[in-house]
Parts: sequence; C-alpha cells; structure tokens
Amino acid sequence: MGTLPAVVLAAGEGTRLRPLTRHRPKPMLPAVNKPILSYVFDGLIEAGVTDITVVVGYKRSRVQDHFGPNYRNVPLHYVVQNKQLGSGHALLAVEEEFDGPFLVAYGDQIIASSIIRNVAEAADGNDAVATLGVLDHNRVEHYGGVIMDDDRVTDLVERPEDERRYRLNAGVYGLEPEIFEAIRNAEPREGEHSLIDALSWLVDSEETVAGTITDGLWVDATYPWDLLEVSRDLCRAGIVGESREERIDDSASIHDAAILRDPVVIGPDCEIGAGAVLGPYACLGENVTVESNAVVDNSVLDSDTRVGPNATVVDCVTGQGAHIGAATTIPGGPGDVRVGNRVFEDEQLGAVVADRAHVEGGVNFAPGTMVGSDATVYAGTTVRGTIEAETVVR
Repeated sequence: MGTLPAVVLAAGEGTRLRPLTRHRPKPMLPAVNKPILSYVFDGLIEAGVTDITVVVGYKRSRVQDHFGPNYRNVPLHYVVQNKQLGSGHALLAVEEEFDGPFLVAYGDQIIASSIIRNVAEAADGNDAVATLGVLDHNRVEHYGGVIMDDDRVTDLVERPEDERRYRLNAGVYGLEPEIFEAIRNAEPREGEHSLIDALSWLVDSEETVAGTITDGLWVDATYPWDLLEVSRDLCRAGIVGESREERIDDSASIHDAAILRDPVVIGPDCEIGAGAVLGPYACLGENVTVESNAVVDNSVLDSDTRVGPNATVVDCVTGQGAHIGAATTIPGGPGDVRVGNRVFEDEQLGAVVADRAHVEGGVNFAPGTMVGSDATVYAGTTVRGTIEAETVVR
C-alpha cells in the first residue's frame, strides 16, 4: 500500500473552550504539556504519513510559529481558511491540492496511530468514496454516531439521542476527490458547510461510504474541564512516558523536600519549591513555578504559570502566564460551570485561570469558577462564576 497524504483540519477556534481559546485555537491547547496538535501529527507520522497539509485559520500564527515548516522531519504545508465556515468549507480550501485519495483528521482530537493506519488500509482496499474509522465507545451521545450495515455506513448523526446502536465516528477519514462536490451539494446549516453533512449527502445519494471498526486511544476536549480528563488518559496510556524519569524534563529544578505523587509530568525549566506537593495527575508545561508548600493536584498548568507559596490548586486548568498567588485556595470540583448560555452541573472543575490572569494572595475560589485572560483578582476576595477578560475584581 502506498502512503496516503493527509489533511489536518486546524482552523477553528473551539468556542466551547473559552476563555482558553481567546488567544489561540483549540488545537494549540495543552494536553499534558504540549499542544493537542502535536499528538495528531505524531499519530499520522507513526502511521507512516509523510505528506501533511494543515488547514489553519483562527489565530493561525500560533500554529505556524510553533511548528514551522517541519515536524519530526516531515514537511508541513499550510493552507489558510480565511473565514471559519465549517469543516467542509475548510476542506474545500485544499481542493486544488488533491486529485487522488487522501486522509483527513481533525487537529483537535488525539487519535492512536493504529486508528489512522486501519482507515488508510481500509480505504486502499475498497471502492468507497469515503471510509470512516469507527469505534465502540460508551459516550457516543456527546459526539458523532454512525449506523452501519456490515461495513457500509447507512446513517450519520451528530450527538444522537435515540436508542439505535451507534458506533463513534473517530474523525479519521479516507476520502476520494468526489468529497469536494459532495460538500458543495450538501445544504449548509447556519451558514456553515459541514464535512459530516457532505458524508450524509453521499449516503443519501447511495454512494458507497464505508466504515472500518477499529480501536485505540481516542480522546477529545470539548469543554475546559475535558482537558483534565485528556491528560489523565494520556498518562494512563503511557503516551507521555511510562516512568517518572521519562515524564520529568532534565532541566526542571525540583527541591529535595518536594513531594511528587505519580503520575506527574514536569516540563522544561520548571521550578518546584521545598515542601511543594504535586500530583497525582499534575501536568506542568514549560517554565512553570510551584513555590514552597503549594499543592497542585489533578491540574494542567500551561507554560509560564506561577503558583505562589502555600497555595492549593486542585482540578484546575491554566492558560499561559497565569499567576495564582500565595495561600490562594482552589479546592476542586464538582461545581456548576457556565459556558455561553448553558450551565453544566457538577463538573469536576476547580477553576480555569486563563492566559495572563493575575490572582493575588489569599483568594478563595468556588468550584467551577472561570477567570478570563488578563483579569486581575485582588487579594483576599472570594470568586465564583465567570469573570470576563480584563476584569478587575476587588
């Protein structure tokens, strides 16, 4: 089998992950201590892909500046989707690049290389216009459901609610160039052209859309608290290293009196003070500082975050450059979290502290608090709910 080229769709913002996506697209959010998109590229390369086209759009410089023209010696070719009008619209941006079969993967879902390899092999061995990777998964109702008759797809439903036996659409596709015409023929919804709608149009037109049942690691972050689960899944799967030595960068400075409760992941140039307690499932990005006697448990702290002495940080996700002051308490979830006009009850989230938010000392957080980027919370206050970007709380 020849190696198929791949397209990675990485142009969207990820609005349901705000405030973390205010300054960068969802594929650049941290999974453990590197961007989600890194794992997507890893999966493709480990499956044998040597030709990757990346569709970028929202805050595209964050992707291009981070990865540059190559990743693991594989060239990256960037194509810009100037307006984010859906996954199908994003794919149309690469139409002139392909006159034969190709793979498509989403840039914001972490997928095992085995899934990609199975889809490529199935697409190479059938005469389908499109081939989907599908998984047996217990949370299909939150994602995309697939109904199959043998190996033929008969229905595709986003977030299904009926009682039919669905499999999960893994978001990896082997496609023929006919997909571009299907995207144009499918009726847009709310002004957006969806790849799923194009696949449904092919099914309704009695074109052959195949599904290949596969398995392997598949994780997705839809909401901010999902980043905690993503990191736990990656740690449990050994993706970020099987031993403590593999999970702690050599350049990190860890005081002899600090306590590490595995699994922990500590990135380059981190500094951990005396008496600090990390873990389990504490994931620190580059240049994170955790000062003396602070506690960080089940949290993802992005690069340049600083946690002051005697602070308690549980079930927390930070953006880049966040500051959590001395003796501040983030006690962990469950809590009610507002995302847009929806309230999610009893989610396991202590807080989100977005990019460059500055929380002074002695602040108490109610579970589920969201602090927007560049917000300032003065010492000794109690915060709850959603604090908008650049807000000052006294």
